[in-house]
Amino acid sequence: MSAVRRLVVEADGGSRGNPGPAGYGAVVIDAATGETLAEAAEYIGVATNNVAEYRGLIAGLTAAKALFPDAVPEILVRMDSKLVVEQMSGRWKIKHPDMKPLAARAAALLPPSSVTYEWIPRAQNKHADRLANEAMDAGRDGRRWEASASTAELDAPARTPLPDRGPPGDAVAGAAKARAALAASRGGDAGTLFEVDAGAAASEEPEPTDVTAAPQVGWAAAPDLGAPATFVLLRHGETPLTPEKRFSGSGGTDPELSAVGRDQAARAAAHFAALGTVQEIVSSPLRRCRETAAAVAERLGLDVRIDDGLRETDFGAWEGLTFGEVRERYGDDLTAWLADPETAPTGGGESFAAVAERVAATRDRLAARYAGRTALLVTHVTPIKTLVRLALEAPAQAMFRMELSAASISTVAYYGDGNASVRLLNDTSHLR
Repeated sequence: MSAVRRLVVEADGGSRGNPGPAGYGAVVIDAATGETLAEAAEYIGVATNNVAEYRGLIAGLTAAKALFPDAVPEILVRMDSKLVVEQMSGRWKIKHPDMKPLAARAAALLPPSSVTYEWIPRAQNKHADRLANEAMDAGRDGRRWEASASTAELDAPARTPLPDRGPPGDAVAGAAKARAALAASRGGDAGTLFEVDAGAAASEEPEPTDVTAAPQVGWAAAPDLGAPATFVLLRHGETPLTPEKRFSGSGGTDPELSAVGRDQAARAAAHFAALGTVQEIVSSPLRRCRETAAAVAERLGLDVRIDDGLRETDFGAWEGLTFGEVRERYGDDLTAWLADPETAPTGGGESFAAVAERVAATRDRLAARYAGRTALLVTHVTPIKTLVRLALEAPAQAMFRMELSAASISTVAYYGDGNASVRLLNDTSHLR
């Protein structure tokens, strides 16, 4: 009786815009030797990051199955998408209608008992990531990705054979030990702890059903992960609408800074000049942020990169209205919006879930670009609160429990293992 073939599938997907031009990449690896057995990549047109990641998973499993059509290999899927890993492992529910058929398609390719899933940091998924980017580059140039022209494997980290430890990715025994050790160290029961990905879209809120690993957060022992990507989050200065507490999103009049707002921007610029820590500046495309960022950039001698992912929520028909006016005119819609992050404002605005998906994708992209560096992100209330609540693994309702003043500073650091650390929230000391 021949031994069961053990394979590793590494997959990734990306979208330049989320949604935007998208592609996926997948590689099949011999677990015993570390040898690359197959590569797959494709440009898939306009799609979200999550759709592209699922398409990468499907392509990887399909390629693995095709290699051994007369046998059922044991497959360890390794991805840097916690969303896909947790959903396919059955620990998070799949709520988004675009994800359900893709997850079902992936699950039907091979017997569930032969496939296990493992999250890995992005730095360990370079091969698949490079394939996805090659596919997107090919689509941009109007051509098809060709395996013969790929150089993705050159960027892959050195691989060593996986130890023969039973089914690949079987962490049940290890997870049990981790839970017991954590419970002992804290003098309590760790059975209800669960790990949540800060990068999961708000439309896919995790619902824990099992514990598979003890998260390394806070004071827990952890390896040296190097310098994080540090985001200094600066809310723009006041506009004429700010003191009136009017809804002012990306679908309104795009107001400029008021005199007070310009003074706040100047004070923020002086503060960052004194600190000397900001190395990059990224701004929302809206005027109030661009003006605030320009004041800081001029003082620091830096350029400003504009990123559409940092724009404010589109508040639809509520743009320019006060909360009381919205309550009077659109009471039922407002009540629904406050209760459900999937509900959009009246007139086709963005839901908090949609904004969270956009912001999470922007965060991932910028964290990769600025790994080990400090970037000033000049943006708005909703994106900043979303970054903070995702870093804290807090529910969407936490958005309503944060105060965020005009020209305030918050800071979040992102480490190579996917964990985040909130270091500052709503600091206005530089304005006094």
